[in-house]
Amino acid sequence: MSKLEKKQIVSKLSTLPSWQLIFEDSMYKLQKVFNFDDFEKALKFTNKVGTLSEKHDHHPRIVLEWGRVNITWWSHSEGGVVDSDFVMAEKVDKLKI
Repeated sequence: MSKLEKKQIVSKLSTLPSWQLIFEDSMYKLQKVFNFDDFEKALKFTNKVGTLSEKHDHHPRIVLEWGRVNITWWSHSEGGVVDSDFVMAEKVDKLKI
């Protein structure tokens, strides 16, 4: 699993149009905000993402707020975006309640 170059990331983003590429802490990351009607639905979604992440041993940053969950994927060990971040982003998209 090696870090993808920006050009590769941008190309792969065409398969996940609702995700954004951000540059933070000197590296690229994938990010998406999911909106919900209330805190309870946002929390349920957060817990589903947590369960999925544990199952695949690949963990995002999750920021939970009222009616909103911000998910950010990158590989800590590789220092940027890797192929499995795209796989996990796609799986997370399928979890939305």
